[in-house]
Amino acid sequence: MTKNKNNQVIWNTRINKNGSSLFQRVGNSIDIDKRLYKEDIKASTAHVEMLFKQKIISFKIKNKIIYGLTKINNEIKKNKFEFKKKYEDIHMNIEKRLFEVIGDEAGYVHTARSRNDQVITDFKIWIKSATNEINNNIDKIIKSTIKLAEKNIKTVMPGFTHLKNAQPISFAHYLMSFVEMFNRDKKRFLNNLDSLNENPLGVAALAGTSFKIDRYYTTKKLGFIRPTNNSIDTVSDRDFVLDFLYASSVCSMHISRIAEELIIWNSDSFNLIKLTDKVVTGSSIMPQKKNPDLLEYLRGKSGNAYGNLFSMLTILKGLPLSYHKDLQDDKELVFKSNDNLNNCLKIFNEILKNCKPNKSVMLKLANKGYTTATDLAEYLSINYSMSFRKAYQKTAMVVNYAEKRKKKLNELTLEELKKIEPKLKEDVLKVFDLNNSIISKKSYGGTSFDNIKKMILKYKKND
Repeated sequence: MTKNKNNQVIWNTRINKNGSSLFQRVGNSIDIDKRLYKEDIKASTAHVEMLFKQKIISFKIKNKIIYGLTKINNEIKKNKFEFKKKYEDIHMNIEKRLFEVIGDEAGYVHTARSRNDQVITDFKIWIKSATNEINNNIDKIIKSTIKLAEKNIKTVMPGFTHLKNAQPISFAHYLMSFVEMFNRDKKRFLNNLDSLNENPLGVAALAGTSFKIDRYYTTKKLGFIRPTNNSIDTVSDRDFVLDFLYASSVCSMHISRIAEELIIWNSDSFNLIKLTDKVVTGSSIMPQKKNPDLLEYLRGKSGNAYGNLFSMLTILKGLPLSYHKDLQDDKELVFKSNDNLNNCLKIFNEILKNCKPNKSVMLKLANKGYTTATDLAEYLSINYSMSFRKAYQKTAMVVNYAEKRKKKLNELTLEELKKIEPKLKEDVLKVFDLNNSIISKKSYGGTSFDNIKKMILKYKKND
């Protein structure tokens, strides 16, 4: 074997002149993809074990390569490894160091594989791990949300549509809507694992290899479910990247929506919640201010997630099949979205632990805006055999009457109500009680206190 000099790039034999310094600067990705070192060493170890099993390399060479890879892994963990930009990426940096550690036998490590399948294999292993980490952080948010909901089952607040008072609800019911959103996020990430569980290793550059490799062996060794079916598609495929970026974007969007609402509720105009000093900041000029900066941070970060997704979509648009240098940016986009989302999830969890409802303000606001009007319409329809549209019209007349006299619905007398609907009896007055309104919403998924207790218990059992 011709020795590959360690101070030269791998293709030096074919390309005689060094690339320009500008090309070397934009062409290398080591500062970004060096975080794939564990995955690269893991995949290389499985690969050489397969090569030995298939009698492509000897027992001695296999052990020597694995010894070298283990040594390199320890060097990186102990910050004793020198990453060199001239070797472009983590894959070539490790291979070049392997030559230094074990000599010419390092040349066997790349038998029956290309950087094309090597890169995707490492990347898929990394995203699988990242997906599990994200879902663990989502689980923490769900637990914190349920804990806050348990304390506020009978905390009455107005439910809003168009930011206008709509109907009375339990604050716990509002909080449990977070659980539904984040559970969908978890499912979205879990669904992505199916496409991630196809092993790319062994398809080589784009056509496969003439070596008698065993892709099912490396599939099992690396924790994949099955090998990919088509070598061209394998090196071209970045759908799994888009899936991850999309799931990250949707989760970021959920956090942003909730953050916006909590910012509004924390404002002096609403004053529905209070944030402790742990999650607010002050002003450089106004001594009295306590600003919800962390919530604003969360609201804004969804833009970064969207940008990464659209960048990847744009890179792939019109890109011919097989591998192209355009795809190099996929890792940076994923790493950014991953780090951003995990950070946001941790911050949001901390906010949940430091957020308290202003119960008296919530109750007072729930009594404004004729929030029990729908209850009256339903009462009329159920008890007096009216069509709902007729009951709706009668109720609108009651609201108009109360509004003109500057009264709340629960301040109207039976005599006043009978002016609009003579058949009414005294039990109609119970309809305007906020608690009764909430209790009556017993349809599955509704805001009744009993429903909320059952839903909380359901999620705690599934934990």
